Amino acid sequence: MFHHLFAAWDGLDHAVRTGEPGFNKVFGKPVFDYVGTHPELGPILDAGMTCFHGYETWAMLEVYDFGAVHVLADIGGGNGSLIASVLQRYPMMRGMLFDLGHVVARARERLSGYGIADRCQVLEGSFFETVPSGADAYLFRHILHDWTDEQCVQILSHCRNVIPKHGTLLVVECVIPAGNDRSISKDFDMTMMTFPGGLERTESEFRSLYKQAGFELTSVTPTSTMVSVIEGKPIPVA
Repeated sequence: MFHHLFAAWDGLDHAVRTGEPGFNKVFGKPVFDYVGTHPELGPILDAGMTCFHGYETWAMLEVYDFGAVHVLADIGGGNGSLIASVLQRYPMMRGMLFDLGHVVARARERLSGYGIADRCQVLEGSFFETVPSGADAYLFRHILHDWTDEQCVQILSHCRNVIPKHGTLLVVECVIPAGNDRSISKDFDMTMMTFPGGLERTESEFRSLYKQAGFELTSVTPTSTMVSVIEGKPIPVA
């Protein structure tokens, strides 16, 4: 994957100086638009993301109990490997995979290979425009770190519009520790700044995002990997 995209680091100084993604400066368009217009990169990106983050799935399942979830929506779920793993662990659960059309087109075959296609609805769309209703838990793994605070509030607000009052928001991402100690999350923070133009966040920054979108951050559950499960509940409307 980086064989094709590594040149974006030539835009690091541009990102630092302007706040704009270095990728845009080097490749002429945002990273996800670039991949979308180069279909040969789609399968490579899928495989690359699985290599980066696939090991986090079992770590998440070891520490967070999805047993009370009836329908889980994986928003921006990519190739479907995450939702498939959760559904395999919880055979009574049903799932929803939501992503852009050119992404879910690749996911359908993969879901069939996992043997859970009959329990997972595949839906096309953009989380900047809407989020599908019908789930009682909404999962975002490595989604918010791609985007600015304003864009994240927009995404989460769409989720707030459809989530039931008893529903659960689950964000699986790095949580940057306080202070200046070493942390791989800080390396990923630079990567997000340079490639999509996003950032990794501290617990207080997540708490602020949640509140702006109508959620209360209720818990942060660390895993044995660099990610945590950041749980939220919808704030009741007065």
